[in-house]
Amino acid sequence: VLINAGDGISAVRTALENPDLALILMDIQLPVMDGYSSTKKIKDSGHNCKIVAQTAYSLADELEKIKSAGFDDYIIKPIFADQLIDKLSLVMAEK
Repeated sequence: VLINAGDGISAVRTALENPDLALILMDIQLPVMDGYSSTKKIKDSGHNCKIVAQTAYSLADELEKIKSAGFDDYIIKPIFADQLIDKLSLVMAEK
């Protein structure tokens, strides 16, 4: 099942309403509440899903910020189907 949320608050609400979600692709620059804050709220709630950041920034300091913010991994935009499949396979294999 694919669920779409248009902003950070909706992303948090959707995650909390769906405790069986296994994976969230979280954009860093969401409107209303950014991806960092949204991820923190989801993780702090005890939700056990994997969260992969989507970002256009590939600078080392930005990628370190993503990792330290609680994301399980990241993928750099533009996102290509084969890269997405590879990344999701790796993330979901890490339990």
